[in-house]
Amino acid sequence: MNFRLTAIETEYILTQSETVCVFCDEELESVVEDVNKKLSTPLTAVSVPTSASKNNEEWATFLSTNREQPAVHVSILDDAEILYTSGTTGYPKGALFTHQAIINVGIAFLQISQFNPQDVTICMAPMFHSAQLNLINNTAITVGMTCIVHRDFNPVQTLVDIEKYKATTLFGVPAMYNAMLNVPNDSYDLSSIRACFYGAAPMAPKLVHDAITLFGTDQFYNLCGLTEAGPGGVYLLPTEHEEKVGAGGRAMPLTVARVVNDEMEDVVPGEIGEFVLKGETIMKEYYRKPEETQKTFRDGWLLTGDLATIDADGYITIVDRKKDMIISGGENVYSVEVEQILNSYPDILEAATIGLPDEKWGETVAAIIVTKLGQSVNEAALIAFCRERLAGYKIPRQFHYVDALPRNTSGKILKYQLRDKFTVKV
Repeated sequence: MNFRLTAIETEYILTQSETVCVFCDEELESVVEDVNKKLSTPLTAVSVPTSASKNNEEWATFLSTNREQPAVHVSILDDAEILYTSGTTGYPKGALFTHQAIINVGIAFLQISQFNPQDVTICMAPMFHSAQLNLINNTAITVGMTCIVHRDFNPVQTLVDIEKYKATTLFGVPAMYNAMLNVPNDSYDLSSIRACFYGAAPMAPKLVHDAITLFGTDQFYNLCGLTEAGPGGVYLLPTEHEEKVGAGGRAMPLTVARVVNDEMEDVVPGEIGEFVLKGETIMKEYYRKPEETQKTFRDGWLLTGDLATIDADGYITIVDRKKDMIISGGENVYSVEVEQILNSYPDILEAATIGLPDEKWGETVAAIIVTKLGQSVNEAALIAFCRERLAGYKIPRQFHYVDALPRNTSGKILKYQLRDKFTVKV
């Protein structure tokens, strides 16, 4: 589970998942102790490798204790894993997967990635991130790859370790690639990298091209999916990037992907609809949340909550979250389109767009901007830049500046926090 959570958030997940035993290291013992004080039946807590707390059992003691082995037969269809969603709109939900679904995720990704025993990967995304855990690590371990595990992401350390261990593959969210591109020293030997994978959030075409230049390879794969699908969804091969960069791609192996209207009918190319999935990697349910589960499935299809388009070739492109779409003056504004333009502006490190209340337009487009180090934004020049590339109603009318965009641990921007922060309270 996510080791960066507070005691309150940890208590919620441990309680909701009906956990009876938790393993942690010394650094997190205090969090587990705080949770145990609030529980009527305290958890068994095991510290790895040693403990500084009198309340926790040490790993070696736990292993040596004579415990009865449960006579339980495990079927491939039994429950295996609960992955808590990233919680971009509130408390996370636990996506429950069977052993078979997790195996299927590995089978599907192996066909895409062509991982082999000679590969070395840098694990810079957290292990509780479904892409790092199930797509990358589980597949890597299956084929006998070497995994260099980083506890926390540090762009400099990542570049150092690519050179040191001659890493061949890399998975990261767009913000990680952006951070590595902004490391001032460019003398690292990155020539060992044969393939780069990115996902969890849309990656601007300019950022993709800049990363291709940095790593000296055009073997970039887009992985566009969600936790509830294993993760699974759509992907874009390196050979498709020249023509389709910016698109999510086509359905992953063992998965069917569609873009549909409210009647579950396929939309025509170019029309906006909801991205839905069906396949052998999809979650069984949200653990102990039957009403949420029922809302998320329709006729066997997983409703992702993502708005998307599909082109004549069958390539799907995510344009926004349903809850993040901006309606200004009766026109729909999809944040991904605006953000890609803002993120290509020379002085902007990264940007997010949100809808804020407006008496005249209902909502107005607001840009939340992080500038590059030592830079400032000339708003008149930025508006002119946007006007050449966007329809008038899509151009931001408000500009706010922050040191960093709030993100969950999967790298997704927490737009509800931005809306709360910048909405004027009457």
